[in-house]
Amino acid sequence: MENVNLPVTQGQPAEGGGRAGSQTKVCLLTIGGEVYAVDLRNVREVFEVDVITPVPGMPSALVGVTNVRGAVIAVMDLRRMLGLPTAGPTPQFAVIIKHGNHQVGVLVERVPEIKTVQTEQFLPTPSGDAREGKPFLTAVLRLDDRMGGVVEVPTLLACVETGS
Repeated sequence: MENVNLPVTQGQPAEGGGRAGSQTKVCLLTIGGEVYAVDLRNVREVFEVDVITPVPGMPSALVGVTNVRGAVIAVMDLRRMLGLPTAGPTPQFAVIIKHGNHQVGVLVERVPEIKTVQTEQFLPTPSGDAREGKPFLTAVLRLDDRMGGVVEVPTLLACVETGS
């Protein structure tokens, strides 16, 4: 199986990196009732959230920190960055996503699903107001019975660090 990179240019599906029929593995996250895909190579682990400790002065997307086997991990609620409602209970699971030396726990509503997808399933993002303020959503993933946004982890982590 040939690995190909998920879309990294805004609004464009992966091109040139693989042949027709190439596959890649993604982690499907449920956030605010919506499905989002993250390249599996950027996922470190999934854990059940016990306690989140708020930390003053953190970027607005970060809700605090938690302890994962002795390591302090910043936790973000991506619903805030996506403009989704945050009312109700805090999601009970988190997925640690990483890029280089940077990592963050992303709250999710259920344990994620791992899926092998074809590069043809990646579609360009709609242009216009829908993507405004969400540069980390780089494509749409067409699944069997649903569609989901593709999250580019390096861009997402950069947005969190800059507070945008």
